[in-house]
Amino acid sequence: MISREIKELIVDQEEKERLERGAEEELNRRCGDRTVQKVEVLQYGDEPAIEPGQAVLRVILTPAGEDPDTTLHAFEKAHSEAIEELRKTIARTMPFVGRVELTLPAQPGERKHPVISMSADPPDRTAPGRNLTPVMARLDPGDLEVLDALITAGIVPNRAEGVRWALARIRERPAYTQLREHIGKIDELKAQL
Repeated sequence: MISREIKELIVDQEEKERLERGAEEELNRRCGDRTVQKVEVLQYGDEPAIEPGQAVLRVILTPAGEDPDTTLHAFEKAHSEAIEELRKTIARTMPFVGRVELTLPAQPGERKHPVISMSADPPDRTAPGRNLTPVMARLDPGDLEVLDALITAGIVPNRAEGVRWALARIRERPAYTQLREHIGKIDELKAQL
């Protein structure tokens, strides 16, 4: 569970700018001068996808070609060691940063630009729940408000766990057991057709 102090953390502007400059300088040193155009630390409230107590380190690369997807994947492949070192540094020095994003600057008239998103923590191959299936859901502001309230209250550590928590509550209800029995009967009837 995330500690209350981290949940309430809002990095002040001066610290945020220091972190951004440090990450930008380090990546440009490792990957080549001017490879990274800008680094941003985004916090809860900056974008809807950022959860309470979390932050995202967004690395905006200098465009190097015509195709944005090719540029991003070529950078990721060519600089995998530098990215891995950045992730380790973030995990050690900025525990409130949950994700790292690699992207390109938005172009005029473009609605979206490609993003490579990864956990700031290096993958733990022994972590429980490795057999979980990722599911993408689009939630309206009311649903996000409910999940964020569960996080802020300390009931769940993040939005994904909030959804799992809600589904577990449904599974505990007697009506769910009855629903499963009815589905079994429907399957039997279908087999008889």
